[in-house]
Amino acid sequence: MARIQIDLPESFLFSTEIPIYIQHINYGHHVDNAGLLSLVAEGRVRFLKSMGYTELDTEGCGLIVADAAVQYRSEAFHGETLVADFAVADFNKYGCDFVWRLLDKASGREVARGKHGIMFFDYTARKPALLPQAFVDRVSGQRGA
Repeated sequence: MARIQIDLPESFLFSTEIPIYIQHINYGHHVDNAGLLSLVAEGRVRFLKSMGYTELDTEGCGLIVADAAVQYRSEAFHGETLVADFAVADFNKYGCDFVWRLLDKASGREVARGKHGIMFFDYTARKPALLPQAFVDRVSGQRGA
């Protein structure tokens, strides 16, 4: 089976620090795969908030995670702090990808990288919404920031 390969952008739009709590840890004493996705979700919420958005209101639309891909690169442990970096790529009719990486703050060790396919969604009509041009303009204007 072919392994997932995720190419990272040259620069990221947003960075935040997220501590690893005991609830993120599994019986192997490292970050659990579900815990990792919850850490990324926290980073995604902070990324959106930094632009004045929420997952229920991004340029008047909601957001749905349509797919996710992860490459685990190293273990991470309780008490470490991760640096979560986010960028936006691959715009399409209904959304884009949020590309991310997690690094250990103290060592710079890459813990994981991934992408979430983001679909804009009209929660009132319960159907996909077109990608708002204002969102594209906003994140395109921040590239390299």
